Amino acid sequence: MQQPASSMIHALRRYRDQWHGESEAVALFGKFLHTQANAFERTNAAGHFTGSCWLVSADGLRVLLMHHRKLDKWLQPGGHADGDTDLARVALREAQEETGVAGLHIEDGIFDIDRHRIPARVREPEHWHYDVRYVVRAGADERFTINQESRALAWRSVRDVAADDSLDASLRRMARKWLGIAS
Repeated sequence: MQQPASSMIHALRRYRDQWHGESEAVALFGKFLHTQANAFERTNAAGHFTGSCWLVSADGLRVLLMHHRKLDKWLQPGGHADGDTDLARVALREAQEETGVAGLHIEDGIFDIDRHRIPARVREPEHWHYDVRYVVRAGADERFTINQESRALAWRSVRDVAADDSLDASLRRMARKWLGIAS
């Protein structure tokens, strides 16, 4: 096994040890990593790893969400690894590209994982995203820029996100996790 894959396995084990109730999901991610030679490439029709972020304000009380243009729902910034096995770097790059917020920095370790189906589109069959999520923190300047991937961006109270049943279940889960860590 190459070094980047072993690094991801180690990070997933640390995540499993922190979030005991998610060992089944970690095992699924590990199995995918071990059985797919091109797990970090979007050309893998079965699925691929993606990196995204829980982008929090400097004080940790708010999170920046984007209204995803293609999926038509509020989500966290993130995207395809495109061969990069450093998913923390992918998450930070995607946060910068999708929000334009200056002075972002990544915090250590995996914050959340989520496996979800992506619907088929014109040139792309339905497939799985193995999304690995990291905390990215904004600095003092929270101004954002909307790009072509989103319809809107909005800073939301983490408490509001945790309680908003209209949002994706994984967003609410991350909000609850964050509230548990921050308190």
